[in-house]
Amino acid sequence: MLFSRPSAGGAGARLSAGGLTGAIVLLLTSLDAAAAEAARPEQIVLISFDGAHDNRLWQRSLKTGELTGAKFTYFLSCTFLISRDARKTYKAPGHSAGRSNVGFAPDRADVVERLGHIWAAHQEGHEIGSHGCGHFDGKDWSKDDWSAEFNQFDGVVSNAWAENEVQPPAGWSDFVASEIRGFRAPYLSTGTALHAALADHGLSYDASTVSDGPAFPDFTQPVARFALPMVPEGPNGRPIIAMDYNLFVRHSGAEEDPSKSEEFEMRALDAFRTAFEAEYSGKRRPLQLGFHFVEMNGGAYWRALERFALETCGRPDVACITYQEAMRRLQPQPSDQDS
Repeated sequence: MLFSRPSAGGAGARLSAGGLTGAIVLLLTSLDAAAAEAARPEQIVLISFDGAHDNRLWQRSLKTGELTGAKFTYFLSCTFLISRDARKTYKAPGHSAGRSNVGFAPDRADVVERLGHIWAAHQEGHEIGSHGCGHFDGKDWSKDDWSAEFNQFDGVVSNAWAENEVQPPAGWSDFVASEIRGFRAPYLSTGTALHAALADHGLSYDASTVSDGPAFPDFTQPVARFALPMVPEGPNGRPIIAMDYNLFVRHSGAEEDPSKSEEFEMRALDAFRTAFEAEYSGKRRPLQLGFHFVEMNGGAYWRALERFALETCGRPDVACITYQEAMRRLQPQPSDQDS
C-alpha cells in the first residue's frame, strides 16, 4: 500500500509502508529513550562541613548556599559553643576537664555570633549535625563513653544561649531535640561501640565511613550509614577521600603552600567534576564531598567548592541537598503489602 500527499508542484510525494514503519519505530524508540531518561533518579550531591566554627566562613558558606541553591550539612563541634573561660564545663571521656583537640570559642560574643549563624542556617533549610565536642579519636571508646559525649553535645547545644546570657530564639529547644539527627565521627574513626551508642541515642544516620567510589547509603543497619567516596584525583587519577583535608595532605603534605593555591584549586575542582560527571551520566549514586571551616592552601578547596556548586547545583536533575533530605528521598519505602 502507498501513502501519498500532493506536493505544491502537483507531483505525489510517496512514502512506502516500510518507510512509515521505520518512522514509527524511530518515534517509539525516541519516546522510550525519553521515558527512560525521565525515569532516571536525580543526581544527589551532599556537601558538608566539619567543625563549623569560624564565623567568617559561616557567612561565606551561607552566601554560597544562597547563590547556588545548595543546602549544606554542618557537623558542629560543641566546644565552639563554650567560651574559653567556661572550658572546664566540658570533660571528654578519658581526658581531664577543659581539654579539646580543637579548642574553644575565644569569648561569649564569638559564641553568640556562631549561634546566630546556626539558627539562620536552620531557617534557610540547611542541616545541623553532630561532630561530637572535643574532636577526640574515639576508636577505643566504649559505648558508655560515646553516650557521655553525645549527652554533653546535647546539653551544650541546648543551653548555649542561656550559658552566654542571651535569650534563645523561639523554637530552639524543639530544633535541638528533633532536628539534629546525624553524626560524623572525628577522624572518621568508628567502631561497634559508636554504632551501638548512635542507635541508643536515637540518631538517624552516621556519615563517618569511606567507600570505594560513590555509594548509596546503607539502610540495612539500625542507624543508616553514608560513606565519603574515594574519587580519582591528580594527573594519574589516584583515588583519594573526597574531603579537603585529604587533598591538603596529598598536595602539600599538610603544610601550607599558598604559592600553588591556584594549581591545587584546579586539581580539586577537576576531581569534583570528574566524580560528578561519572555519576550524572552513569548510575547516579549520591556524590558526597566533605570540607572543614579552615581555608587550607590559601583557600584552594573552598574556591573549588564554590565553583563546583555554582556550576553544578542548578543543572537539570541535580539536587544539592542535606543528609536528612537525602534520607527521605532514598530510604526504601514499605510495599503496599507490608503497609
